[in-house]
Amino acid sequence: MAKIQLMPDHLSNKIAAGEVVERPASVVKELVENSVDAGSTWVQIDLKEAGLERIHIRDNGAGMEEDDCERAFFRHATSKISSEHDLFHVRTLGFRGEALASIAAVSRLRIHSSTGEEAGTCLELEGGKLIKKSKSDARQGTDITVNELFFNTPARLKYMKTIHTELGHITDVLNRMALSHPEVKFTCTHNEKQLFQTNGRGDLLQVIAKIYGVNVARKMVRIETETLDFSVKGYVAKPEITRASKNYMSTIINGRYIRNIALNKAILQGYHTLLPIGKSPITVLNIEMDPILVDVNVHPAKLEVRFSKEKELFEAIEEAVRTTFRGQTLIPHAADTKARPKKESVKQEALNLYDVHKEEAQQQRETAFQQLVEQEDSRFVNEQQNVIKEMQEPEEIYEEGKNLPPETTENEIRQEKPKRVPAMYPVGQVHGTYIIAQNENGMYIVDQHAAQERIKYEFFREKLAEVNHEVQELLVPITFEFSHQEALQIEEYKEQLAEAGLFFEPFGEKTYIIRSHPQWFPKGFEEEVIKEMIDQLVNEDRVDIGKLREEAAILMSCKRSIKANHYLNHSDMLRLLEDLRNSTDPFTCPHGRPIIVFFSEYEMEKMFKRVM
Repeated sequence: MAKIQLMPDHLSNKIAAGEVVERPASVVKELVENSVDAGSTWVQIDLKEAGLERIHIRDNGAGMEEDDCERAFFRHATSKISSEHDLFHVRTLGFRGEALASIAAVSRLRIHSSTGEEAGTCLELEGGKLIKKSKSDARQGTDITVNELFFNTPARLKYMKTIHTELGHITDVLNRMALSHPEVKFTCTHNEKQLFQTNGRGDLLQVIAKIYGVNVARKMVRIETETLDFSVKGYVAKPEITRASKNYMSTIINGRYIRNIALNKAILQGYHTLLPIGKSPITVLNIEMDPILVDVNVHPAKLEVRFSKEKELFEAIEEAVRTTFRGQTLIPHAADTKARPKKESVKQEALNLYDVHKEEAQQQRETAFQQLVEQEDSRFVNEQQNVIKEMQEPEEIYEEGKNLPPETTENEIRQEKPKRVPAMYPVGQVHGTYIIAQNENGMYIVDQHAAQERIKYEFFREKLAEVNHEVQELLVPITFEFSHQEALQIEEYKEQLAEAGLFFEPFGEKTYIIRSHPQWFPKGFEEEVIKEMIDQLVNEDRVDIGKLREEAAILMSCKRSIKANHYLNHSDMLRLLEDLRNSTDPFTCPHGRPIIVFFSEYEMEKMFKRVM
């Protein structure tokens, strides 16, 4: 008897269904994508028991005629692909023709569909087999009900999680669809209670507000760039808004939500040192490109894609994010940590970053402060003159990177070109760690260690970028003992290491010595940098000198900055604040921690019940 046999249709259909229909969320995804492809402007999803008992989806799309409605449930039946050429020019969300057949194979399914020109078609299928056919009303669109999912594959039910877990996966799918298609109104109910709704007005920021909350939407920054091949638009959150997972980074290619590690890395590199270690931002990027540049047929769920110009897209996104934040003031507002009123509207007006009344109050405070300066209040002026005198011979707290001449005066600071951080005037210090400063806008708290880390990091980064290829001879060689894998890597990449200025000499089994190293290595941290280079070899099969210099600059800035519990005099504080203002990115330390927190005068008055 032959050992190789053809599978029965019912068995092959169930296997195919296992690839497409992993859980109720998979059904929702496939059916909603069909609705969007059909040109629907609204899609309604009704669920019972997280979709395991019932998934009911209605839309106002193009609908299907009778023959097409029947053929749609044949495997690989599709209206979107007719030749190999079409496969590489896909602009629709679905195209393989597997979804309806796979869903029908593991459920009891009922469908009504009509083009709106004549009576529609009603089909009932059970386990993939057509059991009833009739006419339905002529409402344009499609109405699908999926009952008792996995009724004929009970083993699959064992792998289903709790109702809340399955509902979470469905919500995640709908969030992605809403972010990808803000022009479509999505409504979802669960056990007759509304779970999710968008307005379908095409405003991506309103969708972000609906999904992540108005407070997050207020902190989103518009991003837009265009090259010959790509158009990138969307929103990226200010660095103060972070999450522990990369799941909040949404990338959309030609209307399709995708996952791509390289593009996430490009976004993170665009943030650079603005993010805390281990944290990820909330981002929504919509990328348009010629379909020929992207292959969407590389993943069963079509979540992963392959680009033909990934490097160019990577660079465009990284530069766009970096440029976007380069012109932003990124000082966290103390009020943002407090809960907002629950009645806050999700309307577009609520997404504005300020309101008229607060702006008028702010202008009044600025006018009052300016009048105080113009009147040359004697106490204030005398105090500032004393500061200037102290600055003639300030206490030394820097070894390098002095940016503020001692002769700089407050008036000169006030008249200079506007900077990303406003002028701040120190009034004191808390626990030898935080500088308290003020201006006409309110009060600022500055982490002095984080501030000087940023200043020194930028100084060392520039200094290390200018070094030549000379090496520093060592009086006493450094000895290293490596694992067998590391030793093999060193032997394989000896030439590359030599080009980087490192010459490993064998000194016994798996032991090497270094007699010299590049001059740019930070003094006292030579071993750490060399070990980092070996780690790069093991993990990435290459040595990235630029990355190493970056990490060396961070290391040096941290070790050589003033610490907590270090008390500064008035001139030290003023000079530190001005050096910070002159830095390129004065909002976070190289590790991504915030440097400045702001309290407005209104917030302080509210805390002390001066305003109610």
